[in-house]
Amino acid sequence: MKVTNSSTERRTASEYQSGSIFRGCSVESGAVVPMAPSKLNYRISVLTFFAKAHPNDECCGTNGLPLTPNSIGIFGRAQLLKSDALRHENLCTYLDAIRGKHERTIIVQEYVGCPLSETFIGENNKQETLLRIGYQVLSALAHLNQCGLVCRNLDPSNVMVSRDFGVKLYNYGLYHMTCGGRYVSFPIGNVRYQAPEVLLGSRENVKSDVWSLGIILAELALGCTLWESLKLSQIIRKVLSLVNTQNVFEKIAREHSRLEVYEAMDAGLRRMVDECLTISPRKRPLAKEALEDPAFDFVRLCSSSTNDSSGLTLVEKHLSLRQIYYLWQLAGGDVQQELKKEGLIKSEAPILSLPNLVMLNGKSISPPKSQSFLHDNRIIFLNFNTLLERLSAIPEEDYLPLIYNTDAYLESPIFKTELPLVIRERDMIYQFHRIVLLNTLLQGYPYTHDLLRSFAAKDIPPLFRGQVWACLLGVVENGMYERLDKCSPTHTDRQIEVDIPRCHQYNELLSAPEGHAKLKRLLKAWVSAHPQYVYWQGLDSLTAPFLYLNFNNEERAFLSLYKFIPKYLHLFFLKDNSSIIKEYLVKFFQLIFFHEPALAKHLHGINFIPELYAIPWFLTMFSHVFPLHKIFHLWDKLILGDNSYPLFIGIAILKQLKSTLLKSGFNECILLFSDLPDIVIESCVNDSETMYQFTPKSITYRKYALHEEGPEEFDLNYTEDDLREVQAELHPRLSVYDLIRLLRDRPASTAILDIRSSLDYRKAAIENSINIPFSSVSLKEPRLDALNVPRLEAYLRRQPIITIIVSVSHENAMLFAKFLVDSDVPYVAVLHRGFEAIYRTDDKLILQTFDYINTLAKHLTPIASFTE
Repeated sequence: MKVTNSSTERRTASEYQSGSIFRGCSVESGAVVPMAPSKLNYRISVLTFFAKAHPNDECCGTNGLPLTPNSIGIFGRAQLLKSDALRHENLCTYLDAIRGKHERTIIVQEYVGCPLSETFIGENNKQETLLRIGYQVLSALAHLNQCGLVCRNLDPSNVMVSRDFGVKLYNYGLYHMTCGGRYVSFPIGNVRYQAPEVLLGSRENVKSDVWSLGIILAELALGCTLWESLKLSQIIRKVLSLVNTQNVFEKIAREHSRLEVYEAMDAGLRRMVDECLTISPRKRPLAKEALEDPAFDFVRLCSSSTNDSSGLTLVEKHLSLRQIYYLWQLAGGDVQQELKKEGLIKSEAPILSLPNLVMLNGKSISPPKSQSFLHDNRIIFLNFNTLLERLSAIPEEDYLPLIYNTDAYLESPIFKTELPLVIRERDMIYQFHRIVLLNTLLQGYPYTHDLLRSFAAKDIPPLFRGQVWACLLGVVENGMYERLDKCSPTHTDRQIEVDIPRCHQYNELLSAPEGHAKLKRLLKAWVSAHPQYVYWQGLDSLTAPFLYLNFNNEERAFLSLYKFIPKYLHLFFLKDNSSIIKEYLVKFFQLIFFHEPALAKHLHGINFIPELYAIPWFLTMFSHVFPLHKIFHLWDKLILGDNSYPLFIGIAILKQLKSTLLKSGFNECILLFSDLPDIVIESCVNDSETMYQFTPKSITYRKYALHEEGPEEFDLNYTEDDLREVQAELHPRLSVYDLIRLLRDRPASTAILDIRSSLDYRKAAIENSINIPFSSVSLKEPRLDALNVPRLEAYLRRQPIITIIVSVSHENAMLFAKFLVDSDVPYVAVLHRGFEAIYRTDDKLILQTFDYINTLAKHLTPIASFTE
């Protein structure tokens, strides 16, 4: 493996011996002196290779769908290498996998120390050092095996050694991500270090890596490279010739004239290498079994920690490598540009790749493939100087935020910004502060749930979105997903298999075979966990955002979905969900009349009802309508709201289409929604949030929603007869509770129109209400001045004002509400149960009972004011 960096020269063995190349240190008079913390750019490496292209005559699979490019398969499988489950002190961390053009794959990975092939190991305590190296490699291999992986790429160039002989394996995931080499056209692994069974065709034997370690240790112990002067074919024959050998290590020593060294070797080291080089895979130990060898007793007694924080930057001390890499990208870092600078990506005119001849049967004759497509094992390092310079002005206390007051923290200059969300997500300094904050809060979950909710209301950093969503939904991982049956065939399998290849396939992660397999497991697990429900089309789209954000944590993805559906889609997945869907759409149409009366009248007039366009919206919470990047911003707010929030998102979408809809007839509306125009998602989020905060909660009440608490005396509580009436109405009802809250919190923004007779009004009435006797007005002409109430129109239109109609006849109240809406008055609602709901038998209004209002106010939260 070659290492290249434009700012460094090739390193010599003497430099490695002296330690002068190690990050953050220099050598002066034999002492190690910390340098300025600017050596971060030597810690993260980049390598690139090409996936194997499909043959020209293979364009579709057995299911008739186009074949998935091998680079997408690599991209999907590489995600496991980034998972927290693979974190180990003896494994270099994988940070990113990038899919480029022409089947190019780019891998970003931690790089520590120097390769074992370039490390000088002195004779002093050599055998102890070799045992220490062997123990750490075996620990790494045992961890990989525990995670279901094999390395199959183990050789001295992929064993990284630090100054104190701490060991980390590098590039250990190449075999896994390429599906055992099937996705690439170059061989994986060095033949010299591969086990005989691998050369004979064995693929998944986890003990093969133990053989590779045995060869590495044999070379180091004997002090020579095995079969150095032989050709590749000769090396293969040499390895296979060992099959009939009783003692492989001794034979190797004899062949290389190192028998004396072999015989003088420490018995423990020799025994361990002999065990690793056992010919029969059945008799050869597993990595975890080899770790129990008595030769390693002294290693186990020593401290295994090799972390040295001296010379580290503040960034390294307080942020993970993944977070540092993310900030580097926000600071302008571009991996592909770095590769172009070093000549690992070369641009060529596309015309040069066109075939010379295309035959009628589809085959083509093309020019020779460019040399730039050949495998290049060079490595480059990312330069972090720009990031460090931009972070240098941030004091250390900002890396450990002290949160003593949520409001004060959010009002600080760091977070008090009106920049659009898209810009905030790309602002490196802003995201840095959000990351260190979320690091603290996530570590304290579930005790920090309320704080997380407060800070998430501002925005959610993309790096933590999956975790934050799970916390906001109250997810606590409990092993439930592991216990569910995800394998047994069910009657829904056929529909799931049809839906998955159509679910967000523009996304590289979800279109990968690994993504398909994970999505299928999640859907089957959900169906298994809910025997009372059935699988409806759209559940795949609903699951996709959770899978994308938690690709390496299926349990968190499942539990997030498990919590999300009851909150927003309670009973939607019943076999007969017609009554639930009907109630939802009726409420949606009532809210359109409440917020956008002119648009609602037009849609109602052309009979363009929500059933024609809105069912896919709500059944998938818009995940079938919008691409993932828009869904993320939409659900950031949705998850903070209650079960009514999706209704306001739907209205916000209609508001953006309002001008077009008002000019369209029925057929034009059908065409418009069959191919929905581009929606400005930030405006949609802001509009929905504004309407959600402004609208009294009882106006959105649904009988079939999930209610955590039972209704109290003055809440809405529909009987079956009430429900049938409500579903035939176009205007929403308001509860007595919300009437009290409006009069308490927003009296200037509340208008009460009492349409009882003048006699009843004089007997008892709500203070500051306006009496318009229903029997004395004509509703034929929808004009406010027809009511003959002075200054009524100016009063109702002076600001966003909620108009509440109070009557003793519900039918009259609905007719009067229709008149107001036809007169283009927004925010009209009818008091549920009418005046009788607020009138007591002692001739007093509940609203005028001072003691009751004070008692009630203690249990009520203020209603937010409406802002345009």
